[in-house]
Amino acid sequence: MAATMHDVSRLAGVSIKTVSNVINDYPYVREETRRRVLDAIDTLGYTPNLSARSLRSGRTNVISLMIPDLRNAYFAELADSVMRAAAERGLAVLIEQFGDDRQHEIDVLRQPRARMVDGVLYSVLTLDQGDVDLISELTTPVVLLGDRSLHGARDHVTMRNTDAARAATEHLLNSGRGRVVALGAHPGEVIGSAALRLEGYRQALEAAGIPFDESLVIPVGSWHRRNGAEAMRDFLATGKRFDGVVAFNDAIALGALRVLQESGLRIAEDVAVIGFDDIDETQYSMPTLSTIDPGREEIARTAIDLLLRRIEGSSEVFLPEEVAVPFRLVERESTAV
Repeated sequence: MAATMHDVSRLAGVSIKTVSNVINDYPYVREETRRRVLDAIDTLGYTPNLSARSLRSGRTNVISLMIPDLRNAYFAELADSVMRAAAERGLAVLIEQFGDDRQHEIDVLRQPRARMVDGVLYSVLTLDQGDVDLISELTTPVVLLGDRSLHGARDHVTMRNTDAARAATEHLLNSGRGRVVALGAHPGEVIGSAALRLEGYRQALEAAGIPFDESLVIPVGSWHRRNGAEAMRDFLATGKRFDGVVAFNDAIALGALRVLQESGLRIAEDVAVIGFDDIDETQYSMPTLSTIDPGREEIARTAIDLLLRRIEGSSEVFLPEEVAVPFRLVERESTAV
């Protein structure tokens, strides 16, 4: 039979109220008493009734992370960073993914589970400024992640996409590359990662006095390895001359890297390649991939801190904050001559 709070109180020789204070991490409990209660919990294998606890406190200590696609290594590693940052603050994370379908994204946002947690971290993909009312429908505290800020709707934590892509492009130009490909464009996109990173690429060319060449911009619909490989294979077939590749994420960079090597090109010597995201795999590819570390750990910590401020200060008025975390260029073998 499962142990109860009464069993813990009897074994520890304290009141049920004291046991409750220890379980809820009440600060004004003597350390000796806290130790006795925790020892009793361990001895009995007692598990608190979280449902009853949440009814009393109004808190579940669970948050939701809504992201597009766990198959994308960036989002998988972001989820890991968020879960670790949340655990440090005593929170569990429920992960919801919605793919690249706008209606599915809206459905996930409106589902009842979004209102059964203490707060939501939401990586916006297809919504734009015209969809602010959808975000406003949520009574649960929300912090937005990603590139679509939906200005004024909620707190927003993002990366410095344009500045980072410019730095990546300048890294290749400064090493003597003169015809640099932009891999990963989304034609017609105005906001979003692809548009912001293409703008950084343009800025770097302009600052170096190099004319923008549309023929060196390669569209890639989905940012997965196979898409990068297919796009690079098609581009090689055109016979256009190039000596550098700025890929808009690491996955398509890794796909392109494979195709370039299969074609007989030497990476770094003939073509320098740099990615974006600093996913773990980039440290172990052959050659290792230069990339942009967009500050994923800082994004996770900042988002959790902002969300907790909203959760714990629900009666206070805070103006929405927009935070762009610092990035770092990581130079590895794929650009080292």
